[in-house]
Amino acid sequence: MVWVHGGPGGQSRQGFSSLIQYLVNHGYAVLALNNRGSSGYGKTFFQLDDQNHGEGDLQDCIEGKNWLAQQPEIDGDKIGIIGGSYGGYMTMAALTFAPEEFDVGVNIYGVTNWLRTLKSIPPWWETFKDALYLEMGDPNTVDSIRLHRISPLFHTENVTKPLMVLQGATDPRVLQIESDEIVENVQKNGVPVEYVLFEDEGHGFVKKENQIKANESILEFLNTYLKADTEIQ
Repeated sequence: MVWVHGGPGGQSRQGFSSLIQYLVNHGYAVLALNNRGSSGYGKTFFQLDDQNHGEGDLQDCIEGKNWLAQQPEIDGDKIGIIGGSYGGYMTMAALTFAPEEFDVGVNIYGVTNWLRTLKSIPPWWETFKDALYLEMGDPNTVDSIRLHRISPLFHTENVTKPLMVLQGATDPRVLQIESDEIVENVQKNGVPVEYVLFEDEGHGFVKKENQIKANESILEFLNTYLKADTEIQ
């Protein structure tokens, strides 16, 4: 699995992740990559994805997959992509804009409609909104054309691989409707779609019982559609 961190502008570092450890314990290799636009590598690298999301950063994820496929211990025909928040967006971008590259996708409360997400930022996050508009673009300007183009929700007819979506119902950053609509639209393609909604979670799952359910659901999904020798009709 290719793991994409949150953000935009986040960073994957060495440390404990219960989900990643759980997947590794069950036979999955996980590559946590830092695509262009990640922090920790200087300002130039951090700004490489500004108003270029779903394009250059997606290509980095694909190159990570290509590297995995070259490793002798990896089954190059069974590689998926997973991530939360911005990483969830990258998952959907991969399945939508590069539909033949990854075999499955796990979208954990990821943005699917940048126009709505950028317009729904609450006023108490004004500083955050200004920074995000600078990086992503202003949805109230001509930037809206590009934001529409890179939003997976408007291109779901391209999705052909199994998808899992996990979402918190009280998420103030990525609204539940983001996941509701992507699930509804992808289901029209006749591909397997699984949806796990936690009524008592926000942007990130903090309750232990929900974390366990999320991890077990992801593992079961991967065992069914990635690990098993099952051909989707």
